[in-house]
Amino acid sequence: MAAGAADRPVVWRQAQPVSAARFMAHVQAVAEQLPVAPAAVNLCEDRYAFLVAFCAIALRGQTNLLPSSRAPQAVAEAMAAHPGSYALGELALDAPPAHFRHLPGLMDPPAEGGTLAIPALPADQVVAIGYTSGSTGTPKANPKTWGSFNASNAGNLRMLHASVGRHFHVVATVPPQHMYGMEMSVLLPLLDDVAVHAGRPLLPADVAAALAEIPSPRVLVTTPIHLRALLESGVALPPIDAMVSATAPMPLELAQAAEARFGAPLLEVFGSTETCVFASRRSAHDEPWLLYDDVQLHPQPDGTQVRAPQLEQPMTLADIVTLHDGGRRFRLCGRHSDLLDIAGKRASLGDLTRRLQAIPGVQDGVVFQLENGDALGVQRIAALAVAPGMDEQAILDAFRQSVDPVFLPRPLRLVEALPRNETGKLPRAALLALL
Repeated sequence: MAAGAADRPVVWRQAQPVSAARFMAHVQAVAEQLPVAPAAVNLCEDRYAFLVAFCAIALRGQTNLLPSSRAPQAVAEAMAAHPGSYALGELALDAPPAHFRHLPGLMDPPAEGGTLAIPALPADQVVAIGYTSGSTGTPKANPKTWGSFNASNAGNLRMLHASVGRHFHVVATVPPQHMYGMEMSVLLPLLDDVAVHAGRPLLPADVAAALAEIPSPRVLVTTPIHLRALLESGVALPPIDAMVSATAPMPLELAQAAEARFGAPLLEVFGSTETCVFASRRSAHDEPWLLYDDVQLHPQPDGTQVRAPQLEQPMTLADIVTLHDGGRRFRLCGRHSDLLDIAGKRASLGDLTRRLQAIPGVQDGVVFQLENGDALGVQRIAALAVAPGMDEQAILDAFRQSVDPVFLPRPLRLVEALPRNETGKLPRAALLALL
């Protein structure tokens, strides 16, 4: 913990602040009870419990395993990749994974000491392994050292300080296990004078209630799908000073509507599980992304090479970009894997999805490419749409008005809901299963 005094709030829990001293007392108490092991799956749902477990695991020299979901298979795969690991959570589970440890209750906190003793972690200690969401295939493991987390968090802090000042309070609708949730709701209160709400509100009324439990300045960390639900619900929010969004592209109209309704800037951040956040923009006003300090992008035929302070080695992402303003800004042109070339004509899955979602009556939708080609080797395009009261042909007829016929999805299926995960992403395996 890099900021604040012993009495500064780290977390808001049940509308009450939890001080840094009390937090560290919890961390020490939990760390003493953990088994000897190389790693642990952090299954805590309460954000305060997650923070305590995260630090206790790291304090024991162990690694937090953060699978892409809490599904039993995802947890089992992460544990199998790290023999001797265990799982830790604050809830009593009906079907707990192997070697599950129930986190001690946090309702009766240990006594606070008069001074705040903060242990140091080696910069090269791997404190977490995050797994990609599976939206483009099999989830992949990405080790994160304490030093790399410190480096990536510095860029996020500069962005937020410029918008809301040095001290603020966060409500996040995203889980801490996701790398975006890790950066914006776990690292911020550890590495700066920031406090975070312990809950993970999903419904609009719950978001409003959580914001009301923290003082200003308030920052809402969320996703486009959650933000759209807030707008459509008509719920009134307490005054907020900034909104932060990631995990999916932010439509310009949604960004403008959110800023107009809630009277706060919407800051969209760009990154990945592999790189952490390395750029941001104010979506309602700026199309180009602004790179964080000391970040460099190098476009390549199959994607973009990223050099950043948090990366020991350059990393290549599948995103295709064009550079502007001497390389300090970039425009996103899609992902290499999303680019389509059929009969000499080109399009991107991202643009086709955007056009599908823009059809009047379509509440949600996605266009994706199937794995097996037809007799000529062309990979077919499929789509799923949520459009109550419409039929598939009506959607295709409307789609035909804005896209070339070779890019019309066949098949297009109507579904009740898309299989979005906790952060709004669509795992490819779930899409194929639903189709």
